[in-house]
Amino acid sequence: MYRDAFQEVDQQALFKPITKKTWTVTQTGRVPEMFREAFRTAMTPRRGPVQVNLPRDVLSAVTEFPDFQRPESYRSQIVPAAHEESIKQAAELLRQAHQPVIVTGGGINNTGGQEDALALAEALNAPIILAPGHGDAIPFGHPLNAGQMGPRGNVVASRLAKEADVILALGTRLGFNSTFYSYDNINQQAAIIQVELEPTAIGRYFPITLGIWADARATARQLCAELGKLEARAGVEAWTQAYISEREAYLQKRDTDADTETHPIQPSGLYKELRAVLPRNAAITMDAGTLCLQATDALNYWEPPCLFTPLDFGLVGFSFACGLGVKIAQPGRPVVSLMGDGGFGMTISELSTAVDHGINTVTIVMNNQCWGAEKAYQRDFFGERYIGANISSPPFDKVAELYGAAGFKAERIGEVGEAVQAALDCGKPAVVDVAVDPAALYSFRRDSFKHRGG
Repeated sequence: MYRDAFQEVDQQALFKPITKKTWTVTQTGRVPEMFREAFRTAMTPRRGPVQVNLPRDVLSAVTEFPDFQRPESYRSQIVPAAHEESIKQAAELLRQAHQPVIVTGGGINNTGGQEDALALAEALNAPIILAPGHGDAIPFGHPLNAGQMGPRGNVVASRLAKEADVILALGTRLGFNSTFYSYDNINQQAAIIQVELEPTAIGRYFPITLGIWADARATARQLCAELGKLEARAGVEAWTQAYISEREAYLQKRDTDADTETHPIQPSGLYKELRAVLPRNAAITMDAGTLCLQATDALNYWEPPCLFTPLDFGLVGFSFACGLGVKIAQPGRPVVSLMGDGGFGMTISELSTAVDHGINTVTIVMNNQCWGAEKAYQRDFFGERYIGANISSPPFDKVAELYGAAGFKAERIGEVGEAVQAALDCGKPAVVDVAVDPAALYSFRRDSFKHRGG
């Protein structure tokens, strides 16, 4: 190191901004120690990625390692619970609420706290709205599941966030994906109770009435016990019943309004077909980009954890690689990865990994021959002066076959269901190339260029 040797780069500096911690192993004998510390750091709250750099001289040395420790020895088994006084204060605020809403995020999703959050919602008779990217925090079929909120969510959940008088933020930062940091997306007059394991997230983006530094799942249990069985309240009952009716109408309209007639294939029609054909136990991974952005709340997530997205990192090319990891972790579960053609072009070489190791995922490439987000911006704010927005993508079904995977093609909406089902059944890594209308562009954040009058 420090001689400008071949491929030398300061990996410590490179990875520091995007990890919880980075290490460079200095002696081969210290590899177990460093890996033990790396796993402990990654898996203890708040969970996140770490990076261990193994220099060439360390890799080339020979030594005897002791047995590596089991995960239980470095992972915390007891999570921090909320202070009793905080629970009493939160319970009182919720008792007084007329239009309560629970917002769940990673703090419920990552701890398997779905049943605890639902028990609390049922005790309060309050709808649950989901932070975008955590659409599987609550199973889709539960009547109190309103779906994802905010600019990346649906109109029903978004209305609840803007009209609630008490918001219980249960394991969520109320960050960019949920709110764009704007009172356009959350009621400024609402009393916010924020439960977070990461102390720096509490009250960071919006003033709060009560902050609870604790595990979201444990806090949900504590609140359930404190609230007991609430007496039915006419105001809350009317609020929740109105929501349930609105949600049912929204889901029905989502199906009836889906465009299954137009050719080329429209996104709404594609999502309707996928809702019909994807198995309930499927794990679904998403990429960055506006087609996947729309799909995040347009698909149904029945058996958590089953939705994996790049969240704030916005990683283009993430979905296929993520799907391979999910399949290895849950080999008995069907794994479906949604991508645009640009994103799949970035990681397509991993088809050889999938084929060589029998990692049988299904990748659905929504092939619109363009960078959809960039093209939408150029259309809306730059007078349709397209620069670098179009892509000459190959037929990905044929490319998949050249790698030894299975390839399927859907050029019309009526072919989608059959192609996806065949991919799910083929017993090989599979790619479904779906020809999506290049003109079906979507701007997810129109306020990005307000200065241009758009």
